[in-house]
Amino acid sequence: MSLRKLYGTAGIDEAGRGPLAGPVVAAAVVLPRGFPVHGIDDSKRLAPSEREELAERIRDGATWSVAVVDVEEIDRLNILWASMRAMEIAFSGLVIEAGRVVIDGDRIPPGLAHLDGCRAIVDGDAKIACIAAASILAKTARDALMRGLAEEHPGYGFERHFGYATPEHLRALRELGPCPIHRRTFSPVKEMVLQPCLIFDA
Repeated sequence: MSLRKLYGTAGIDEAGRGPLAGPVVAAAVVLPRGFPVHGIDDSKRLAPSEREELAERIRDGATWSVAVVDVEEIDRLNILWASMRAMEIAFSGLVIEAGRVVIDGDRIPPGLAHLDGCRAIVDGDAKIACIAAASILAKTARDALMRGLAEEHPGYGFERHFGYATPEHLRALRELGPCPIHRRTFSPVKEMVLQPCLIFDA
């Protein structure tokens, strides 16, 4: 299925709702008329090397903005509203006015609800090119952040699993305990914080 192009429309998506650690990142992208969309797809369908190559093309040829909401804000707001906030900030960072706004998912961020023609589209990153482009920028930006955070917090493997609840990550979490970038409101991090003396099976 080919993606709808919707040139001049701002597409918005986020990356990082599910991990146990690290920020949530959102991107907004406006593709100019004639932008080559071949290869652009939902970031989850692409190999890391493909994402990086496409991200460079998008950054070079499109109008875009990326926003990061940190762990403290995620724990304060909860991940849904932190994601909504990241999308609002990403949209506000665009330097041009978009004709329309399309957002991946089933919910419009409250700060964008007043915009005429703003739509939330389920699986939009697999249907509309500017949303897919936003998903690529959000994913590659977050992966880069997590690689940097892996150097600050060694031993957890953030450079490989990017904070998701893989067996490697859960094992490191049991052995090392939570670090400053773990989301304290997410299980099993929450249980470890509330019960610091709890002994976990290996």
